[in-house]
Amino acid sequence: MNELSLFNTLFDDNCVGFPVFKTSTNYVPKVDVKETKNAYVLDMDLPGLSEKDVEIDLKDNILTVASKDETPAENEKEHKSEEKNEVEEDWQWLIHERRTTTFERRFSLPQDIDSETISAVFKNGVLTVTIPRKAQASAKRINISVA
Repeated sequence: MNELSLFNTLFDDNCVGFPVFKTSTNYVPKVDVKETKNAYVLDMDLPGLSEKDVEIDLKDNILTVASKDETPAENEKEHKSEEKNEVEEDWQWLIHERRTTTFERRFSLPQDIDSETISAVFKNGVLTVTIPRKAQASAKRINISVA
């Protein structure tokens, strides 16, 4: 059986067909996965991000989609400078719900993928990763000869 499964760090069994693992961050992008005759297609919602904010890696048939790594020190400096600017400009947040968060999703790919031709397209906040399948070897009849 050929099966695609999802990996991250914390197990969650809320998806039909294969286990889903969530990350330790608060933000876990939603993913739709479909299987066609020729490929597996992942559609991941990434509102507010662009192709420059996302990295895709493949190693040992594990596809990883993650936000680009930002060091916490940089985030803290940026946040502190924002607070300083707020005071200097004489304004304050009334509601501040939008935050920059990191995420990572891992997908365990089946053996029938063609890793050399995987493609990704980012459009309107949706990342679409197309993973082509290799042609399956057909059954071969072996003739028995008499010795």
